[in-house]
Amino acid sequence: MSEAPKDALDPGTQEDRALEHLGYQQEFKRSFSLLDMVGFSFSIVTCWTALSGAFSVGVSAGGPPVMLFGWIGVCVVTFAVVLAMAEWCSRWPVAGGQYSWVFMLAPPKIAREMSYITGWFMLTGILAMGSANNSFAANFILGQANLVHPDYVIERWHTVLVTYAVAIWAFLVNIFMPHLLNRLSRAILLWNVCSFIIIVVVLLVTKKDKQDAAFVFQDFQNMTGFGSAMATMVGILQSFFGMCCYDTPAHMTEEMTRPSRDAPLAMIMSVGMGAVTGFVFLLTLCFCIGDITATADSSTGVPVIQIFYDSTQSKVGTCFMASMIAVIMMVSSVSLVAEGSRSLFAFARDRGMPFSGILSRVAKGRRIPIYAILVTVVIQMAFNSIYFGTVTGFNTVVSIATTGFYVSYALVLFARLLGWVFNHDVASSDGPYSFSKPISLSLHALGFLFLFFAFITFNFPSDAPVTPNSMNYTSAAIGLVALLSIFTWLTTARKQFKGPSDVQELVVDGVEDPAAATVSSAGGSEKVVESSS
Repeated sequence: MSEAPKDALDPGTQEDRALEHLGYQQEFKRSFSLLDMVGFSFSIVTCWTALSGAFSVGVSAGGPPVMLFGWIGVCVVTFAVVLAMAEWCSRWPVAGGQYSWVFMLAPPKIAREMSYITGWFMLTGILAMGSANNSFAANFILGQANLVHPDYVIERWHTVLVTYAVAIWAFLVNIFMPHLLNRLSRAILLWNVCSFIIIVVVLLVTKKDKQDAAFVFQDFQNMTGFGSAMATMVGILQSFFGMCCYDTPAHMTEEMTRPSRDAPLAMIMSVGMGAVTGFVFLLTLCFCIGDITATADSSTGVPVIQIFYDSTQSKVGTCFMASMIAVIMMVSSVSLVAEGSRSLFAFARDRGMPFSGILSRVAKGRRIPIYAILVTVVIQMAFNSIYFGTVTGFNTVVSIATTGFYVSYALVLFARLLGWVFNHDVASSDGPYSFSKPISLSLHALGFLFLFFAFITFNFPSDAPVTPNSMNYTSAAIGLVALLSIFTWLTTARKQFKGPSDVQELVVDGVEDPAAATVSSAGGSEKVVESSS
């Protein structure tokens, strides 16, 4: 009896072969463990810092009750979404994430078109979220400057220049220190948890005149100009923004040692950790908040910094805590560039982008997609540049960041439901995150209804009366993305876009695999998968 080759049983080798069966070659170094990926993902999903960045929305639209109960409701339904997506991440661990899953799940007649549109919304969300994170980091940095020097007035161009600095920092780390990303992710996980504990404890200990329970759980605050129902809808937007980006591990699967097992778990753990820390942090802020109007109109531009100062009455203490959050946001910018570049690379690898041949190149020495990283940072900086001319325009960028993610999530769930309706029902795998058909379909249906509701809410203006400056242009921006995807589909992608291939019969057990096989993709095109052995 012959003995299997030593590397045949190596998890990385098996994952490489699984990737080959989807029609791709392994080009990145697999270095991320489960703990590394949880840190990487949580640096982006970090709900408690994201909620602090968007805290002003909830303060004026409903106040503490809407923020707290809205957060609980959003988190509960989000678990249905992440569990549904974890099922497909486990089965198809590929950097394309949502659009790749849609390609396999949707009925074959519309699989390519639906996958392509999903890819555009996915990329829009990731790139716009990188820009939004750069802006939040800049706000925390400049807010501290204003706190220490009250005579300093924050101008829009100051903010834009600082966002450029954050983007360049993320670019340099991704280009010159890619081998340290997994270690940085592990370190920021520890920093994240410690910062959360320190800030919550300090606020609760130093704030002497806390708000009473009635203010936190009952008193409705409305400074929007709308009625109570509409204000509540607007206030929930903070929770939608805070609970986002949990698809991050899916786009880094080709750099994980055990992506089929660990990537779905990292997604679920990020949502769980985010839900708990987000709720505790919101509860702390609501008890420690001072005057609502003064907090919302703080000269620092960051209501959370004002709450820190009102609680501690110390500029040093406030800057210390704000800096802890700023560090998390700086590392998050690095992670978002990494995630964005891998997503852009994957879409280009499937010939879904203009200049796909360039964007899908991987530097052999560093084993990173240098051109995709560069384009990711340039697009982020372009989005940030909008703030030079208009606040409303950049607020739209922040809105489409969340909308892009939610639409791409919804299309995955909708593709699964469509496949079931039209008898293209992809049988569940026997992996660790597979569900029975009734449970799977129920999760997909519940998650889709929630995401559809969220998509409608994203288009509401934030206050009344509605003026050109306060209008929400998200619907127009989303329409532009849709038109752009349709235009590029008709001009180039219709003939060249290809998705992954699913060849279950070629899955190897770690002992031997075929030398080569020609497989048919869901779109009807053929790919040749060559063995790397």
